[in-house]
Amino acid sequence: MAAGIISLQFQPSIFQIPLYPSSSKPKTFKPLTLRSQKSDGTTKTHEDGIPINLVKTLAQFKSRHNFIRVLEVSRKSDHPFAGSRLLLLDAPGNIHSISFLLKLLTGTYFDVFATFPPILPPGPLGILGFGAGSAAKLILELYPQGVIHGWELDPAVIGVGREYFGLAKLERQYPDRLFIYVGNALSANVDSGFSGLMVDLFSKGCLIPELQDPDTWMKMKKKLREGGRIMVNVGGSCVEAEDSRRDGKVIMEETLKAMEKVFPGEVRVLNLGSRKDDSSIAVTGGLPDLDLWKENLPKSLRFYVDMWNPYIVV
Repeated sequence: MAAGIISLQFQPSIFQIPLYPSSSKPKTFKPLTLRSQKSDGTTKTHEDGIPINLVKTLAQFKSRHNFIRVLEVSRKSDHPFAGSRLLLLDAPGNIHSISFLLKLLTGTYFDVFATFPPILPPGPLGILGFGAGSAAKLILELYPQGVIHGWELDPAVIGVGREYFGLAKLERQYPDRLFIYVGNALSANVDSGFSGLMVDLFSKGCLIPELQDPDTWMKMKKKLREGGRIMVNVGGSCVEAEDSRRDGKVIMEETLKAMEKVFPGEVRVLNLGSRKDDSSIAVTGGLPDLDLWKENLPKSLRFYVDMWNPYIVV
């Protein structure tokens, strides 16, 4: 679980990028619009597909839990993912991790996760759905005191993280701050309790069904120390599930309702795009001091603080 012809769609874990052989099909794909956040908080739109000659497949195989692909996008590409490596899971091609060669921030929801530590009490942070370590890398490098315990169900995902996404280097660099476990993320625990939990649990292209059950969130709440919070990638209608009957928007709403039952009046949502059907992130807890939150963030991430809105049950 992660934490996701090639049709990729960014949004969580999930983006989709149309890839076409330039000799047989046009280089643009109008029905799909890709978006990336600019540093000033506005959105720029990209409707161009990536020519297939600018994308290299580094690995492709089926593990016990996933169909795994690792792609590398050329720096010559005129695209937000130029110069990146992408981890794709699931048949639809959902991206579950991204790493850039020459920059730290990703322009994706992982950057929202990187705003989490300043509003947490001291203590270890848990990542449920570790993927190849995109969120962990950001937090370890931006917050010198951060300690991360990450859970990933598929050992093959950790393996490609180490080989292609710099995870082995992170483990060597931060042996006392990064701890990775292979197993069911819903069983995650630490003796002292988590200061916060980041939840990025998708399987077969959609949020796992346990996240639509309030009991799951109650169990997570009990794993937090006083003042702890949970930040969650709740997806949206742009998530492409393997089962076409699983509508991402419906699953997102069911997940938010389950969270609201456990954290009444304390769920906030950040929408990553300009449309109502774009992907979203949710966070629990009372409203923090926004000025202090911004003050403790890198300037390039501060605009996210003003994007949160209270969740209103539909």
